[in-house]
Amino acid sequence: MIDRYSREEIKKIWDLNTKFDYYLKVELAVCEAYSKLGVIPTQALDEIKQKAGFSLERIDEIEREVKHDVIAFLTSVNENVGKENAKYIHMGLTSSDVIDTAFALQIVDSSKIIMKELDNLISVIREKAFKYKNTVCIGRSHGVHAEVMTFGFKLLNWLDGLERAKKSLIFALEEISVGQISGPVGTYSNVPVEIEALTCEILGLKPAKISTQIISRDRHAKFMSSLAVLAGLIEQFATEIRHLQKTEVREVEEGFGANQKGSSAMPHKKNPVLCENLCGLSRVVRSNLIAALENINLWHERDISHSSAERIIFPDSLILIDFMLHRFKGVMENLVVHEDNMLKNTKLYGGVVFSQKVLLKLVEEKGYSREDAYRIVQKHALNALNGGNFKEGLRSENILSDAELEDCFDVNDYLKNIDKIFERFSV
Repeated sequence: MIDRYSREEIKKIWDLNTKFDYYLKVELAVCEAYSKLGVIPTQALDEIKQKAGFSLERIDEIEREVKHDVIAFLTSVNENVGKENAKYIHMGLTSSDVIDTAFALQIVDSSKIIMKELDNLISVIREKAFKYKNTVCIGRSHGVHAEVMTFGFKLLNWLDGLERAKKSLIFALEEISVGQISGPVGTYSNVPVEIEALTCEILGLKPAKISTQIISRDRHAKFMSSLAVLAGLIEQFATEIRHLQKTEVREVEEGFGANQKGSSAMPHKKNPVLCENLCGLSRVVRSNLIAALENINLWHERDISHSSAERIIFPDSLILIDFMLHRFKGVMENLVVHEDNMLKNTKLYGGVVFSQKVLLKLVEEKGYSREDAYRIVQKHALNALNGGNFKEGLRSENILSDAELEDCFDVNDYLKNIDKIFERFSV
């Protein structure tokens, strides 16, 4: 199923023209801050705001000569504001003041879009969890049938993970929503300290408590880590759907269009291709975290080894996370749930998954030692797995009455606390 979704809004935040728009936004905020301190005349500020602009073509032309993108950008801007006003642009700043502060703005604006997609997914997962609250299914450990649970309970665990991921993302975003206007090596040698606070206030950021010539990259690594965890959760959920869509399991399936085809060779195929795509994309986001962690270690007060990597890993990861959230929301909205197969799978081999109930019944009510009870129950369970029937094998032992045996196989006893668990997630 091809997903034609395209988030042009988040892509635009990271295109070259918009990047320089953010640079200009920072430069104009600095000019406004200087004006508040009486350094730049009001008339000059008004003219700068009116005339400030740039041309990508002109920036490229200048950069080919000077080999410095910020200088090329500033030259293009200065050509537009005029010689008298140009002296007020970039006063006392270093390139990273503009780059890192603009970078924070790009991340913040991208995160607003991602947060909306995350909230939408959380809403869908919540609705599905409550819908299937009492839909009986089998729980698995080590990939092997364990005990009875409900499909809604499984989804509630997904909901909990996403809500925690949201909290982590909000915290990481808070850490990265800082700007710096502190000049070379961060000592405010040629820019008043007050300018940083005023500029950040104008831009809606917090001033960094301290910076070198850049904002410390542990902040960025922490933010990237929150994206990697979110990607990992989506992969976890997608992997579960892939397992449950296996032919011999067939408890859930991705939605399948009326004219969709699963294989060029095998007409019967219905493959979990969307979830497989999500698992692959998650690997990309998580691998980008490694580069973000490596960027923490820079030489002295600053080098630019982080810059080339960040130009790839941040736009790619943010765009991918946005896409993944949207795609998985679609998967969940169109998910086909085979409740009958879920119930059938709990009864395989004569209900071997009820073995613990039988064990406890023999120990607590019939006076068997745990060792003896375990030996009897395991014998019939293993025999069932090799072609027998667990319930009938136990019946042949004549150690439990029919009523006692049926009581052990009653699924309702497994669900007696489901409502209490769901109450923890009530809106």
